[in-house]
Amino acid sequence: QLESWDRELVWHAFTQMAEHQPFLIARAEGCTLYDLEGRAYLDGVSSLWCNVHGHRHPHIDAAIRRQLDDVAHVTLLGMGHPITVQLAKKLVDLAPAGLARVFFSDSGASAVEVALKLAFQFWRQCENPQPAKTKYLAFDNAYHGDTLGSVSVGGVARFHEMFQPLLFEVLRLPTPNLYRMPNGVSRESATEHYLQLVEQTLQQHHNELAAVVIEPLMQCAAGMILHPPGFLRGLRELTKKYDVLLIADEVAVGMGRSGRMFACEQENVSPDLLCLAKGLTGGYLPLAATLATDRIWQAFLGTYESSRTFFHGHTYGGNPLGAAAAVATLEIFEQEQTLAKLQPKIARLQEHLVRISAHPHVGNVRQLGFIAGIELVRDRATKEPFPWTERRGQRVCDHAISQGVWLRPLGNVVVIMPPLSISLEEFDRICLAVEEGIETATA
Repeated sequence: QLESWDRELVWHAFTQMAEHQPFLIARAEGCTLYDLEGRAYLDGVSSLWCNVHGHRHPHIDAAIRRQLDDVAHVTLLGMGHPITVQLAKKLVDLAPAGLARVFFSDSGASAVEVALKLAFQFWRQCENPQPAKTKYLAFDNAYHGDTLGSVSVGGVARFHEMFQPLLFEVLRLPTPNLYRMPNGVSRESATEHYLQLVEQTLQQHHNELAAVVIEPLMQCAAGMILHPPGFLRGLRELTKKYDVLLIADEVAVGMGRSGRMFACEQENVSPDLLCLAKGLTGGYLPLAATLATDRIWQAFLGTYESSRTFFHGHTYGGNPLGAAAAVATLEIFEQEQTLAKLQPKIARLQEHLVRISAHPHVGNVRQLGFIAGIELVRDRATKEPFPWTERRGQRVCDHAISQGVWLRPLGNVVVIMPPLSISLEEFDRICLAVEEGIETATA
């Protein structure tokens, strides 16, 4: 009956419901999911990139239960709660230097939406207002969420082109891609090439640009596209040079996924606005945060009559249950030395990718810390992709699920992004299922 209702009543995200086959998870423990019949599946993509310390972690479970004994929800519209304040302090202490203020919302798209609106309003209210700064610079194939603002700066045509009449104008540059590069560009010259494109655009348009929006180091939903080393660092320097704000969307790559708490730390970058969600609560509850510099904060201060307030807010933004889960998540990072223990797993992932990359239909493997994308191609020499309608990536995942491993692809790209807490033995099982699945899907 539940499967029937799921098929007929529930409209699943990013799912063609005419073809949907119910797959109901009844419970989870550690890095394992269990369906209604008790079958076990390793969670190979962290329940859509958000589970950090495993399911049913006792420290997070206990924190949420304690919070339930006090209050489940308090609005942040003129009120607050101690645990939410504590979370803000922890985030500011951990974040790249200069990010000193925290605005809470409830999803990654909302965190980006907040950043876009803050940047827009900032230029109207800062010490030297520049109201002509109304546009954003973003990158091809970027994904920043599904609200209209975040879709506007997004660049995945299959997701967004239907809504083009509803979107605002964005300046867009090619994805800084190390696999599919323009003629004459090598891996050695890629960073300089893409930064030159950025500088040419900023030279011409800085007077009308409010901000540059980027997923630091890797564009995840685009197919795990890895940026060339030094690109983020160079981008930060250029945005400072031309006085354009930098928005770092770390919804997917933050919270330890890159091997550091924040991906920006890999290149010693401090953005003007930093967006967090997904793993912020360990994958337990909806909570997001947009961190801002004091320079941005100051532009919103004034009397009630000045109307400099940021008129934006979500009912459940900064919810105490979510904040309790997030504080517990951050405590576990420290107590269990999560990032230190992650390093051998990152090395093991690299070993697996070296072996998998030898397959004749693997065009490219990409790794950022404990994130991996494996791109399947019809012709390795020409980089000709398989037609997306053939669902080669999904075929790999179909094989994996038969082996007790749950994965979700991005077209022809197979994604590996398990919880950071996974054991090496469990991780080896995931990678073996992927390797066998590639063999099956491309035979």
